[in-house]
Amino acid sequence: MPARINAIEALSELLQDEQERVTRLWAKRLRAEVYEVEIPGRDLREPLRRMVSELARLLKDRGEDAVRLWPEVVRSHGADRYTQNFEPEDLTREFKSLEEVLLHVYARHHDGLIEPEVAGLIAELVWEADASAQAAYARILKTEEVRFREAAVMESVLNQVDVGILLAELDGTVSFATPPVSRLMGVPMRAVVGGRATNTLAPVLTQVNARHLTGEPFKVGDMPFVRALREKGPVRGVMMIIERPTGDKATLEMSATPVWEEEGELAGAIQTFTDRTESANKTKALESAYGELRRLQGRLLQRTRQQALGQLAGGAAHALNNFLNVLRLRITLLQREYKPEHLEALDRTVQQIGELVSRLQEFNVQRTEERPSDVQVDQTVREALELARGELEQREHPVYVDLELGDPGAVRADAAFFRELVVNLLLAARDRMEGGGRLKVTTRSENPAWLTLRIQDEGPPYPVEELTHLFDPLRRDPGAPQLSLYLAVARAQVQRWGGELTAENAPDGPGSAFVVKLPRVRAQTPAPPPRPSEAVTRPAAPRRFQQTRRVLVVDDDLDNARMMAEVLGEEGYEVQVAHDPHVALDMWRRRRFDAALLDAVMPEMSGWELARELRAKSPQALLAIVTGMDVRGQNRANLALVDAVFRKPIDVGALDDFLAQSEGGTGEGALPPPPASTPDEPDSRQH
Repeated sequence: MPARINAIEALSELLQDEQERVTRLWAKRLRAEVYEVEIPGRDLREPLRRMVSELARLLKDRGEDAVRLWPEVVRSHGADRYTQNFEPEDLTREFKSLEEVLLHVYARHHDGLIEPEVAGLIAELVWEADASAQAAYARILKTEEVRFREAAVMESVLNQVDVGILLAELDGTVSFATPPVSRLMGVPMRAVVGGRATNTLAPVLTQVNARHLTGEPFKVGDMPFVRALREKGPVRGVMMIIERPTGDKATLEMSATPVWEEEGELAGAIQTFTDRTESANKTKALESAYGELRRLQGRLLQRTRQQALGQLAGGAAHALNNFLNVLRLRITLLQREYKPEHLEALDRTVQQIGELVSRLQEFNVQRTEERPSDVQVDQTVREALELARGELEQREHPVYVDLELGDPGAVRADAAFFRELVVNLLLAARDRMEGGGRLKVTTRSENPAWLTLRIQDEGPPYPVEELTHLFDPLRRDPGAPQLSLYLAVARAQVQRWGGELTAENAPDGPGSAFVVKLPRVRAQTPAPPPRPSEAVTRPAAPRRFQQTRRVLVVDDDLDNARMMAEVLGEEGYEVQVAHDPHVALDMWRRRRFDAALLDAVMPEMSGWELARELRAKSPQALLAIVTGMDVRGQNRANLALVDAVFRKPIDVGALDDFLAQSEGGTGEGALPPPPASTPDEPDSRQH
């Protein structure tokens, strides 16, 4: 039978050797139990070290009397904890932690063995000490309740409400915090009360990982009461997200109001804490549902648009093929035998093709009943990205988007159509990256008048010949038969807003890009009132022309340019042909032309841009746009640059009348441009 052990001696020997370890482990466990925060300049171990040291001395010097004497030593500790804003249950957890530490250290010294006598002695010492500390705590509490009954009642009320209240002095010292503040923050605020917020509050915010709704760390200077003291005014609705030690996240709303003395001096500030976690979670759920709805809407919009364009392309191709077949057969008959009726039939067929194209363009005009407004480009790009994100990322090989938005300003356009345009350009760029990758979307200001939206992919670069015909609505593309038709419609849409849509290969590496260039909206400055001597407006003198003899035809389509030159040559004009806008500019510099016929859509420079260059060089020259596109939505500033617009197939008689005029005006059969606004600037108010 083993000999009975002297528990007093065993525990005394343990504390003589491991007094510092017991103190350190006790402080560590206490911090974990009561969520104690490390505050600079505040030593949590010191009061614990004094109690352990006194227990070791009593066990060594007084033996069994230590069980009776040590609780008396601990009694003052309960009073100290009251002044430090500890709760009674915190005291219990504190002494329970001491019991666990003593048992752990003893077992470590004795190969995991704890004799029943030692375990009983430790339990008796600890719980007698706890009872003594609790009695001191309760006595002081009772005294305080009697002495400050009103304060006790108020404390009780404040403990039950859901709003936490914190009081701060003028120097930033936190003088009072109700219990709900600790509950809402998830850590006791007793370490903060009585200290300067800059020293005591920062560790608390770090422990709960406090941050703004944007994800940025929440600093002490962001606290409403700090701002209220600094700004000397109320601060409302500051939101903070925290992660409590229990693992749950919370969203708190805080407000602060400065407190003034009767003399008008600032005394401090009151800050409230309110739990908005449930409201924030509901808001996130609604935003998520709304985002999913927008993504579904974007997918439906894209599929509906592509299906409609595919049907339109199929019907148009069928009708045009019928007309072209008739043309080929009649040309064959004409080659075998000349008859006037063959020419008349050819002319009728050409007219029918023109009517079909007009109907297609009319369809495009009807489906774009726009409501122009000032549209912020960056905001629209973000909205379009949210609509397209599901189609981009929820695939076997996702495509992600990098935004580099330069806040270029606003354009005059229909907001819904502009957003739809960006969505479809994003999806068109995505389709070029079957293995996934990244799209880069950038916006920037070209100059005070223009801005650029660029959507660059990582797909293979376009062959040069494909870039030339990418926007041809009748181009055959087995992979995506509706893409070119859609791009042609999109380009026409952008042109109606006074801009241009192009595609280009990346200059430094793989990939290509869609580039949208649009006129910026600029603030309109009212014109100063005219002086009395200038009150009468003088009518502008009409532009006068020499007799037209030398004509420059600019068209990237070789057959169109040659036929135009041949027809005009037979009418007696001296005609030069340029297949490239830059070549045309060079020819215009080298010799004088009386007139220019410009194709509206060319790869490197549009006819409208070329007209602006030519008008600047030769203000009196006759300029006309020749196009197969509908120009009813064209920018008025662009239309003001030219003297006439001719639709393909062109009426040669009307063209001859136009070129033969001797004064400003338009030939019969041409579409007259509207009155000029400012020739050198796009008019962003009309599209």
